Amino acid sequence: MDLSYGDDGGEDRLSALPDDLLIQILVLVDDAAAAARTSILASRWRRLWALLPELRFASIEHHRIGAALAAHEAPDLSLLFAHTKDSSPESLSAWLPIAARGLSGAIYLEVVRREADTEEEIGAVDLPCFGKATTIMLKLGFLPLALPPSGVFARLGDLQLVDIQLHGQSSGLGDLLSSQRCPSLRCLLVRDVRGLDSFNIHSDSLLRMELWGLQHLNQLTVMAPALEWLKVINCFTDPLNPDLSVTNISAPQLMTLKWKNVNDPSSIQLNKMMRLKTLGIELFILEGEEAFEHNHYCMTLLRRFERIHTLDLMIYYLQEKGMRSTDHFSMGTGGCRESRHPPVGEPLQVVTNKMRLLNRECGQNEETIAVKKIVWSVMPGLQKQLENESSYDA
Repeated sequence: MDLSYGDDGGEDRLSALPDDLLIQILVLVDDAAAAARTSILASRWRRLWALLPELRFASIEHHRIGAALAAHEAPDLSLLFAHTKDSSPESLSAWLPIAARGLSGAIYLEVVRREADTEEEIGAVDLPCFGKATTIMLKLGFLPLALPPSGVFARLGDLQLVDIQLHGQSSGLGDLLSSQRCPSLRCLLVRDVRGLDSFNIHSDSLLRMELWGLQHLNQLTVMAPALEWLKVINCFTDPLNPDLSVTNISAPQLMTLKWKNVNDPSSIQLNKMMRLKTLGIELFILEGEEAFEHNHYCMTLLRRFERIHTLDLMIYYLQEKGMRSTDHFSMGTGGCRESRHPPVGEPLQVVTNKMRLLNRECGQNEETIAVKKIVWSVMPGLQKQLENESSYDA
């Protein structure tokens, strides 16, 4: 069917479609700037783009985003996606409040900056209160971010902060994420955030939390009665204060804990976690005091849990040519013997092949033997199989 022109040569039939249908067509364009350019087609199209429920700005000049948001007329904005280069804190601070007033769904903002610019002394991006937003993802290329001192993010369920330099007191992040100000928060990701030396979060709603690369973090306090999944990786690694970190975690519903950090377990206070099923750690089969100390810390942490169902173990070792390599084990522990369900983890044959590689590459040094003992303790049948193979080869 030809929708281009009517029989009388008048207005095209496509423009005669209802507004709702035309708006859905423009949503499929997947680019707000391209959708706005349809205004030249006919007078019928001139303001349609301003009614879009979703706005996506891909590689747009940052100064154009504010003008587009100011012209937007839809009563609710369910999605705002912006990928921009070299945005200044001033430009972001100008249009973010406009977005906050109309956004009722998700905002994904990524700023790409030249590496040389990340060291400059500049002002901070003022984050407004998004009272109706459900998801916020900010990746700012280490632009400074000033958190709002007041306001409630009433509907916020998912928050992701990546590549950010916190401006002001780091305690402001914990205050922002409290149950009083984020009562609906379910998922939290904080990755490569600078300026965060103390993080205290008290949340009644939080279910899942990931902390990555917070290298100057010295104090972590988590009070989350509903938390089920926690991952903390490459934190507490300040070379000037390696043993001064303090961690206190109260999460009685926690089922998965992945802890891959270099810090003394004596500084980690873990309240009872009776529901914990999966523990993730890493071990080093490498020479040096640092590797030995790290393995000792991980073994100490492992001994705190006697009834986990799955051990998620990452092993680092050197191959014959001196190249660093890794092997990843996920295996059922002895706690599964008391379960009605089969162990959760890799098939026996997969783990067997990895242990053969470990035997061949790493030999029989003390640390290799220590790691083997961990594997043998959780999978005794594998030890017997490999011992039989060794006897046969001899």
